[in-house]
Amino acid sequence: MVLCKVLIQTRNMYCLPKCLSAVKNISRVARQNHRHIQTHAHGRSLSLTFAEHGDPVKVMEMRETELPVLKKDEVLIKMMAAPINPADINTIQGVYPIKPHLPAVAGNEGVGKVVDLGADASNLLLGDWVIPASAASGTWCTYMIQKEKDLLQVPSNLPLIDAAVLAVNPCTAYRLLADFEDLQPGDTVIQNGANSGVGLAVIQLAAQRGISTINIIRARPEGHDETVKDLLSYGATHVITEEFVRKPEMLALIKSIPKAKLALNCVGGKNSAELLKHLAKGGTMVTYGGMSKKPMMVPAGPLIFNDVKLRGFWMTSWNQKFQDKPERGELISIISTMISAGTLKHPPVRLVPLVQFKDALVRATEGFTKKQVLIMEE
Repeated sequence: MVLCKVLIQTRNMYCLPKCLSAVKNISRVARQNHRHIQTHAHGRSLSLTFAEHGDPVKVMEMRETELPVLKKDEVLIKMMAAPINPADINTIQGVYPIKPHLPAVAGNEGVGKVVDLGADASNLLLGDWVIPASAASGTWCTYMIQKEKDLLQVPSNLPLIDAAVLAVNPCTAYRLLADFEDLQPGDTVIQNGANSGVGLAVIQLAAQRGISTINIIRARPEGHDETVKDLLSYGATHVITEEFVRKPEMLALIKSIPKAKLALNCVGGKNSAELLKHLAKGGTMVTYGGMSKKPMMVPAGPLIFNDVKLRGFWMTSWNQKFQDKPERGELISIISTMISAGTLKHPPVRLVPLVQFKDALVRATEGFTKKQVLIMEE
């Protein structure tokens, strides 16, 4: 009864700007009174864990664990949705630079709602939506405990799936376009893996800035025309196949538009060599992935005669560099604003209940085009 009265008072107080300090005090009391109820009601979590590295379909299992009592600086989060990214698969396989202590809960990205707060957690409120600030946070679960300082708040009015996939692909695309070349309206960017999550975000962000994109995809026996149509709907200027790049028609295309200042490589192998051949003098190729798992091929000609630059980018390193700096929050704010305005859309997704994770992992590891997103249903 006391809790109900406090909450009612809080709602009324929020209507009175002159009583903001009273509101904060009442909210804090309400939070403290509510804390015990929440912890008691949500004492266990379902988590997808792996005790050894290997094939994700074989080594992943669901476990129910008891949630520990919150420490003063911790927050209890009810996870709502979390994607399966290539980095997640590689982490489970043991081939990713980040290797969590085993057994570990999988998942680098996702969004959840604050349902409980430690005594010293003062920046977040119950009901706030948050995403992890660090990789390998273990997001494939129904409940997660994190230190408040290791969380980033996102607007709770964002579409759920957009919030769940906000931190990796859109942020990577933004930094790729912002950090390596001074791109201006009318410039050109060429990229492989264009129908990936990062590739689709690059297309949209570039289109907003008046930058043309040449988008290379694999030719598939099924669904190719649909993929091309999808990329064009996202704002792609040109969509071509890996085979087209090696044909004479590619030279005609290149001559019709400005040569690319920036090339974005997430495939590697001979595909990287094809990008370099069509890069302008002094241009930059940034490698941010290696989906082919083959060594990059770098022809000597572009390096010697065109003075092209080769760079690498890893979103996790950028996040660590700007962990406690305003640039980190500003980036999340920029991406959130674009999503709210409808100018940045998430890639095609397939929603999968957490208990059906095996099916989602099969599809993710076999290269199905839609991103698999785990939905945390109790």
